[in-house]
Amino acid sequence: MKIDLTNRVAIVTGAGAGLGREHALLLARLGAKVVVNDLGSDISGDGSSDTVAKQVVDEIIAEGGEAIISGASVTNIEQVRYMVEETMDRWGRIDILVNNAGILKDKSFSKMSLDDFRLVMDVHLMGAVNCIKAVWDIMREQKYGRIVMTTSSSGLYGNFGQSNYSAAKMALVGLMQTLGLEGEKYNIRVNCIAPMAATRMLEGLMSNEALKMLSPSSVSPAIAVLASADAPNRMVICAGAGSFEAAHITLTQGIYLGAGVDIPYLLAKRLSDVVDRTGEMVPVSGFSQGELELLKAGLKEE
Repeated sequence: MKIDLTNRVAIVTGAGAGLGREHALLLARLGAKVVVNDLGSDISGDGSSDTVAKQVVDEIIAEGGEAIISGASVTNIEQVRYMVEETMDRWGRIDILVNNAGILKDKSFSKMSLDDFRLVMDVHLMGAVNCIKAVWDIMREQKYGRIVMTTSSSGLYGNFGQSNYSAAKMALVGLMQTLGLEGEKYNIRVNCIAPMAATRMLEGLMSNEALKMLSPSSVSPAIAVLASADAPNRMVICAGAGSFEAAHITLTQGIYLGAGVDIPYLLAKRLSDVVDRTGEMVPVSGFSQGELELLKAGLKEE
């Protein structure tokens, strides 16, 4: 299957280096016009410079593509709106949004300040919310949109010292689930990617050999698929070192115990039956849990 993004317009946040850079370059090579957004800050979110973003824009143009630079901070809604207005003035539409911008403020929870917790939530979660809010009505009106959130295995499964990052990344999965439902009738498809790549965030955490295998460019093919016309909806794709997987939040069949004073004892005794994964499912929406529970209670027909 060929992926052709000709005449599509994409915004990629945090596109000056690492994963974002590779995403922007690949989307451009597939024909998209790209807004290369990067504040130019360091891994902790300090400082700003348009140098790295300009280098990516220059590289895209040198390869025959079209690109413009944006130094908007995703945490500043007015700057994000201006970026979107500039894009619309230039190309008249926005088809793809890749929310990739992020920072790290790693510490164990006992040593982490609330300011550092809020800042990471603000960049990763609210940064994505700001960008989506700015393009949402545009995508609804044109009845086309492809939005990608950057989640993480740290959010899906946890990681020591990353409570702020993990919370933000799992929140993006919940945001994807609901926006995927709300955007479906407007042909807006919303997905997540959980990348594992050798970026500034992994320096010092892995061996040089492992880092060589985990090139950011090995992740970007998943972005191409999620940005395409045939993209899925509400999928979490994991990607790294040329390997691709899907992560799911599942619901077990569980057990029905009814009500009564002895239920806490019975539940504790049969907890292994509750977590038994035989017949588990991926719910269509949050209502699926209630439907299953009412069905087991005999209050709903199959």
